Order: sequence, then C-alpha cells, then structure tokens
Amino acid sequence: MTGLIHVYEGDGKGKTTAAVGLAVRCAGSGRRVLFTQFLKSDTSNELKVLRKIDNIEVYTKKTNFGFTFNMTDAEKLKAKEFFTNHLKDIIHLATEGKYDLVVMDEVIDAYNLDMVDHDTLTDFLKSRPENLEIVMTGRNPKNEIAELADYFTHFQKVKHPFDKGQRARVGIEM
Repeated sequence: MTGLIHVYEGDGKGKTTAAVGLAVRCAGSGRRVLFTQFLKSDTSNELKVLRKIDNIEVYTKKTNFGFTFNMTDAEKLKAKEFFTNHLKDIIHLATEGKYDLVVMDEVIDAYNLDMVDHDTLTDFLKSRPENLEIVMTGRNPKNEIAELADYFTHFQKVKHPFDKGQRARVGIEM
C-alpha cells in the first residue's frame, strides 16, 4: 500500500479528533501508529486513551513553552530548537519501518510559527518511506505543505460556544 499525506486544517473543532479517529481505525486494523503533538502539553486527554491501545505509540515530551506571542526572542529560539529536535526524533522513529501511520498533531501551526525547521519537515514529507501514511493538523498550512497533501480536509467553524465566552470543557474540547 502506498502511504499518503493527510492535512486536517481550519478554524473549526475536530482536527485532532479526526486524527485520533484515524489512528484508532488504523490500529484496529492491526497496523502500527505513531502519534505525537506539537505546541500542546503532555496532558491532552485523548493521549490517556491512545496510550492504552495496542499498536499505538504516543511520543511526547513534557515541555510547555506557552503561547508564542508571550515569548521573548530567546524563548522562541529555545522552543524552535526543542520542537525541531522533537520533529527529528519523530522522523527517526518513522523511518525505522515500525509504523504504518504517523500523526503529527499541530505540526502545521508549529511550522507556521517557525517553531520547527521548515526544510526538515518538507524534506521528510518528500522522502518518507513509500508505505508510510502521514496526518498533519493545524491551521492555514503554507503552500509548500498544502501542495504535498493527498488529502486536504478543511474544518470550518460555523458556530462555537467559545464565541459567547464559553471556556474549553474537559472531555469535550480538551
């Protein structure tokens, strides 16, 4: 089977949820999944369940830099080094041949915010193992990412309780 690239993007709720769903489907079929997140802490509730599923490896690092708009230039450089090294770790694991699907949640946002080295990600996407399926989530992918996608799904918010001041709820939005 030839692996394809999926992009789940947009301002709507459901990008991570769709990626988790595909990871579960893939693992349920006996395939092996590597799931990772960028820019999120290691406390996302979906990770608790994914860690319990056979054939899914969750690879995260327990560091939270906060929002980029609150970071100093020095903190941004440190965060970029951290997330680029995280990406390199994922690429190393993905190219060992142990996985059929790699999910990189929020990697598009990390790319857009210059929190990962651009060439490292695009080179990996272009030279990935032939049978490796890849899912990337985030908002507003740059053209170089969008053009590499085989699937491009746009999630559009029509209405969301956040617009009325409702905070994210545990188990529903986080």
